[in-house]
Amino acid sequence: MNRRTLIGAAAAVAAFPVINRVASAQTSLKTRNVVFVHGLFADGSCWSKVIARLQQKGINCTSVQNPLTSLHEASEAARRAVAAQSGPTVLVGHSFSGMIVSEIGLDPKITALVYVAARAPDAGEDYTALAKTYPTPPATAGIVFNDDWGQLSETAFLHDFAGDLPPEEARVLYAVQQPFKKPLTTEKTTNAAWRTKPSFYAVSTQDRTINPDLERFMAKRMGAQTVEINASHLALISQPDAITNLIMKALAV
Repeated sequence: MNRRTLIGAAAAVAAFPVINRVASAQTSLKTRNVVFVHGLFADGSCWSKVIARLQQKGINCTSVQNPLTSLHEASEAARRAVAAQSGPTVLVGHSFSGMIVSEIGLDPKITALVYVAARAPDAGEDYTALAKTYPTPPATAGIVFNDDWGQLSETAFLHDFAGDLPPEEARVLYAVQQPFKKPLTTEKTTNAAWRTKPSFYAVSTQDRTINPDLERFMAKRMGAQTVEINASHLALISQPDAITNLIMKALAV
């Protein structure tokens, strides 16, 4: 055995424990499907950075294109995505779509719920009234309507929605945001799946779209495994590693 072969063999032996740990972590996962749902001011591509990281770990990912028209239609779109999964599935929602996660999360196929800076009202609870018990976040003033369709102004999007992203990246996201129908924001869920399903919550401590203390309240009320991330409302884009790690925990339950 020459010196080069000897060095290569030694490196392979040294790397084996690392490879073994990675393989062990992968085989310990109980669920390998994730369905993502986006909230207001966004589209399904907002999950791209998290999806890329999960795919590298062998996780099957599906991002729903939320129609943002009504809670019923949005929930049906998510239900179709869950029904298409081949087995147990973790359901992940950002912002408004936390309501969708709560609404459809009772599906037997769903093993865990992940809320990312998301709404999590109780069944039949008036989320708007709940939110008013906390200081109004700055992004609220930046919503502009064209008839019944609303979206964020560019200024509000850059400063109050995506404040910790480079401006050039935030402008691209602003360009693809989908308008939402005004009545959507006042609808109520009929289910609170977090009362019976393992739940995980990522609080964005610098959030200017949902009050961080409201996020903390909802996370505590649901008894969620909670992480606090120093991020804007878009932690899924500015801190994708942290969100990926939280989802990996949900996949292991």
